Formats: sequence, C-alpha cells, structure tokens
Amino acid sequence: MEQILEQYSTIQLKNVKVWFKAAATKDFPYDGGACVKYKDKQIAVFNFARLNKWYACQNVCPHKMEMVLSRGMIGDDKGIPKVACPLHKKTFSLEDGSNLTGDDLKIATYPVKIEDGNVYIGFSE
Repeated sequence: MEQILEQYSTIQLKNVKVWFKAAATKDFPYDGGACVKYKDKQIAVFNFARLNKWYACQNVCPHKMEMVLSRGMIGDDKGIPKVACPLHKKTFSLEDGSNLTGDDLKIATYPVKIEDGNVYIGFSE
C-alpha cells in the first residue's frame, strides 16, 4: 500500500517542468472535483468557484488507501481551502496538503494554472 503513496509528492510552482493539460474548465463541476490521470497517478482537480481558485492533489486517501478525494466535499477551515474525504471525513488543506484534523497523514498538492479555457497541472517529471 505504501507503494501507492510513494508515487505522490507535493510539487512547488518553482519545480514545475511539465504543465499537463488536464481538460477544459467547462468539464469540471462548479465547487466540486473530478479525477484526471497523469501517467500512473490519479489527480483530484477542484474548481473552487466560490473563491475563483483551482486546486489539485492526489486522489488517494492516505488513511483508507482508496481513490476518492475527487468526490470529497470542499469548503474552508478558518480561511484554509480544504477537501473532506468522503469515506471518513478527515480534512486536508488544498494549499499544502496538511491534515486539518490533526493526524500525521498528508496529501500531495500540485500547482494549477488556467489558460485559454483549459486546466493545467504542474509536475516535475
């Protein structure tokens, strides 16, 4: 199971070498998420329309090891945009991947940019 988590690591904007064209912005739900595949990774992409921001993170929940985060509810915790896992409701920051419910488990996050009506996710490889 740890092999699954090992393929995900947070990418900082300064380390982006590849901008992957995920899909058109119209293909994502407002104030919700969808899953896209990049190589062997499943990436959850969120259109946080209320904030006019986009976020991307690993789709795998580090607690239950299921590919479900793209189906989680998004909201905020004291101004921090978050996603709640639909299986156990643990919440993770969409900005830095930290677990907002106090556990050690984190998720990987990825830079997102919008150009010409398309969503791009940043990767280092």
